[in-house]
Amino acid sequence: MITDGAAMGRKSVGKEYPSHGSVLGGKPNRCVIHPLQSSMVAEALERRNKDWIVRTKDATDLIVQVGDFSFHLHKLAMVSKSGYLRRLAFAERSGEENGSSLKIILEDLPGGTKSFELVVSFCYGGKIDVTATNIAPLYCAATFLEMTEDLQQGNLISKTEAFLSYLMLSSWKDTFQILKSCESVSSWSKELLIVKRCSDAIAWKACIDPKAFATLEEDEAFCLTLLANSHGNLNVEESSEKWWFEDVSTLRIDHFVQVIESIKSRGMKSELVGSCIAHWTVKWFSRITSGFDNLTPKHLAQKLQRITIESLIKMLPMEKNSVSCNFLLHLLKLGLTKQINSEALSKLERRIAFMLEECSVQDLLVKNYGSKDTTYDVGIIIRVVKTYALFALKYSEPRVCIVGRLMDGYLPLIAKDTNLTVDDFKSLAEALPTNARYSDDNLYKAMDMYLLAHPNLTEEERTNVCGAMQYHRLSQDARQHVMKNDRLPLKIVREFMLLEQVKMARSITACESNDHPRTKTRTIMKVTKGLDRGCLTPKREISMIRKEVENMKMQLDQLQTCKVKLQRQVKRCIK
Repeated sequence: MITDGAAMGRKSVGKEYPSHGSVLGGKPNRCVIHPLQSSMVAEALERRNKDWIVRTKDATDLIVQVGDFSFHLHKLAMVSKSGYLRRLAFAERSGEENGSSLKIILEDLPGGTKSFELVVSFCYGGKIDVTATNIAPLYCAATFLEMTEDLQQGNLISKTEAFLSYLMLSSWKDTFQILKSCESVSSWSKELLIVKRCSDAIAWKACIDPKAFATLEEDEAFCLTLLANSHGNLNVEESSEKWWFEDVSTLRIDHFVQVIESIKSRGMKSELVGSCIAHWTVKWFSRITSGFDNLTPKHLAQKLQRITIESLIKMLPMEKNSVSCNFLLHLLKLGLTKQINSEALSKLERRIAFMLEECSVQDLLVKNYGSKDTTYDVGIIIRVVKTYALFALKYSEPRVCIVGRLMDGYLPLIAKDTNLTVDDFKSLAEALPTNARYSDDNLYKAMDMYLLAHPNLTEEERTNVCGAMQYHRLSQDARQHVMKNDRLPLKIVREFMLLEQVKMARSITACESNDHPRTKTRTIMKVTKGLDRGCLTPKREISMIRKEVENMKMQLDQLQTCKVKLQRQVKRCIK
């Protein structure tokens, strides 16, 4: 409590209870500042259009212009408390020689007219009401005008500084209101460390248990209400750690960056820092999509968005699992949309690529919202997987196969999308090296699903879709399915059937007796004989090959049966 005998006047403190899921509600703190003494007391301060006139027994001899407003004042009252005005008044005496008032123009006064009104009232011995919404601009204005203790004890800098410090240390909600008011005096508030001090105060309180804010009886109700209203979808333990997210998400990007840096320096868990950044980003993105950027010229809004996304990427904690892959993919999508710096994009792509081995298919789902777009953004997945492939040669095969299984789970999910282009499907299917899959069965299933969902593809397009599939990497069941699949391009089916014939021919030859050395030659000749069938239509040729394969399969089954019988007879003879 600061009494009238000290630098501050009377003070009223409101209790802090959450409002609408936030701790920023409640009655604001306020302070009434009285100057200890004044060389001149004003009878009244009147406004006439854009002129402010101080009424005293003496005529005014100083005009101070702030923005569009002119203040008709007395030099004695103003220069006795402002070193800056004193220097200007002594430097320019030409006005006095002509018998007219001296005119001073303050072009860059922090807080503008509103702050100067309070300064004038203070200089003339009046009391001024100060709250969290105007204390920062007023403190900056007092510093600008050099209202120091050297000129008069209890001058405005010391009084505003004392109340400013009190609010930062004692009030959570007022600290945020101070930061909000700093937006209008951005450069001064940073230079005077107001933003940093507020950020440090927020960080200090965010890193402690919320029960430390008040008496136990009052604060138990405060915490329970906060947790119930603000984080209804979280369990109690999560809510108790994340209670500060909602309020921090109200900050603009430069203040948010400073708060996050302060929180990091106090040793906050990286997972919580990452979650807070994700929470802020969701709030910020919702403001963009809601059209709030219409208040800003388009080119400035785009520049701000780029700076914001680049700042978010830079501040991400580097610890493993501090942010989710899905959030980073959404951030990458934002970055691509807003055309941010290529270096920042590459940095983000590499980070996501290194996380793929620990991701699930659900982590890769980033929605599109255009009517002609795919349901999920496949383009960013292609970029990330290709980035991973650049480093895959350095990794062991089991590691790379983890990502291969991830893609085999992702491909069927997107294959049914009618808006998915052949090029995108093909790029994703071929992005990983061959050793990323132990088998192409799942890849074949995804290709078949894509062909089923896109029945109007040309023969060339279907061939491109199936280009990554290899015969020798399919299981026997998958190869049998390929032989009967009419959705596949004829070229692929024919090649696979011929390869199946060769495989069976070799198996038959291996099963036959070594007493017939010409058998292998005759069999291979029979298989290769049909390779030159230019007079047949592709479908007729496929049908013929299919029959030959079936016949060879029957022969192979018979040979296998005979082999088993012979083995049994040999065992009996041995016994």
